[in-house]
Amino acid sequence: METLSLRVTGMTCEHCARTAEAALNRMPGIDASVSYDSTIAEIRSEAGIEIEALRAAVRPSGYGLEPLSASPGHDGDVEGSMHVAIIGSGGAAFAAAIRATEAGARVTMIERGEIIGGTCVNVGCVPSKITLRAAEIRHERGHHPFDGIARSQEPVDRKPLLNQMRDRVEALRGAKYETIIANNPKITLLHGEARFADARTLTITDQAGQVTQLTPDRILVATGASPMIPPVPGLADTPYWTSTDALFAEELPARLVVIGSSFVALELAQAYHRLGVEVTLLARNTLLTRDDPELGAALQQAFEAEGIRVLNETQAERISYDAGRFTVAFGAGPVEAERLLVATGRQPNTEGLALDKAGVTTDRNGAIIVDDHLRTSAANIYAAGDCSTMPQLVYVAAAAGTRAAINMTGGDASLDLSVVPAVVFTDPSVAIVGLDEGQARTAGIETISRRLDLENVPRALANFDTRGFVKLVAEARTGRLIGAQILAHNAGEMIQTAALAIRHRMTVQELGDTLFPYLVMAEGIKLAAQTFSKDVSQLSCCAG
Repeated sequence: METLSLRVTGMTCEHCARTAEAALNRMPGIDASVSYDSTIAEIRSEAGIEIEALRAAVRPSGYGLEPLSASPGHDGDVEGSMHVAIIGSGGAAFAAAIRATEAGARVTMIERGEIIGGTCVNVGCVPSKITLRAAEIRHERGHHPFDGIARSQEPVDRKPLLNQMRDRVEALRGAKYETIIANNPKITLLHGEARFADARTLTITDQAGQVTQLTPDRILVATGASPMIPPVPGLADTPYWTSTDALFAEELPARLVVIGSSFVALELAQAYHRLGVEVTLLARNTLLTRDDPELGAALQQAFEAEGIRVLNETQAERISYDAGRFTVAFGAGPVEAERLLVATGRQPNTEGLALDKAGVTTDRNGAIIVDDHLRTSAANIYAAGDCSTMPQLVYVAAAAGTRAAINMTGGDASLDLSVVPAVVFTDPSVAIVGLDEGQARTAGIETISRRLDLENVPRALANFDTRGFVKLVAEARTGRLIGAQILAHNAGEMIQTAALAIRHRMTVQELGDTLFPYLVMAEGIKLAAQTFSKDVSQLSCCAG
């Protein structure tokens, strides 16, 4: 009797093992047993065993079979291993590709554009933070608070600054994306537009019109998102900017109007102002309207102190462009500028994928609905990143891609989004984690909260920059920290302290009793925790 042990991929529960076992035992002359715990199928036959026939038997149920040599930690038989197709080439896609190949799978990555790497490295996180830091340096040269040091505010030479940014973007794309594909024989890159022909089949059409068809074992959709353009009359007929256009503009305009009030709009509005541009910001409601209103109000105060014009409760009614000048009309009167930046949010890149043919469900905005295992409504199809209903944050996308790959190759990994810190990289910056008071109230949680203004934080005093505050929200019954909102210079460097405290279910008493180094801005979190039980203004500067 011939015997063979194979690894079963795609199982997520004991029922899966029984389903795969039944499919194998329906084959003539096959006696099979499948263990969910070990993911191994033991197969016996007196008439010989054909692996491809075995694979064909379990494939309709969503499972795969691969030699044990292709298990994690071994090179395996690449041609015979599970085949994973990934649509997209950004953070979620690469995290998934790397993890899937580590589990023995072979990966086909499909990118519709010529450049790989997605939003973050190419047109998002990396170039925006370079721009923000350059703008911050120029602003500090002219507005620093220290006596005896000369202040200056020379015009920006845009060309070398832009070239430096492009060089860094290309270097990071090469190191973190292109080199990975070049050095990993298990990843194949195809350029073309992917569409679902059915739940198991993809068609990829390249620029020459040539069509390639794939029938992989698992499919991950990681197509990201693109700027959402509002239907303002006249806008479509103008040369407006998206965030990408603003980041890579060859010249700085004299005046810029920004439509939007979320993080992209705020970061770029301040950056352009600090680079020497007159900026007007139109907010449909208020700044950061989805967050604690104290954050938006304090940030607006900081913006206006710098000279940025902020118009709340303002919605553009019509936009026109003539002779190199935009005119934005609204209730209180028009505003004019040489450039217009539209930064009103991002929408998932799912249109054109023919998701309906695969049975993949989306929400009303086109985002693919996923569970905590990144599974969609269709068997064997997963989604991760900004095209899904997960938060549009690159670190969430990468974590989702990794977990999707684990699950696609037979593992069991969930993505816990109960504690997700987020940062708006303005100056002062905004950092949040957990629940604010309003969100806790909606969830039916009774809270107590404290706000500590930065004039009570020694490092802020030493920096001569006391703009902002630290606010902590605790559950009233237990004193357990459930949320933090921070407005401060480099608040993003502080927020993970609060995130870890929430993750480990610390009370504000425990957080206030924790040792923090001195002088650091994060000490503001400790001091804010201490305000729940004492008046910190009566403490010595480094009192515990």
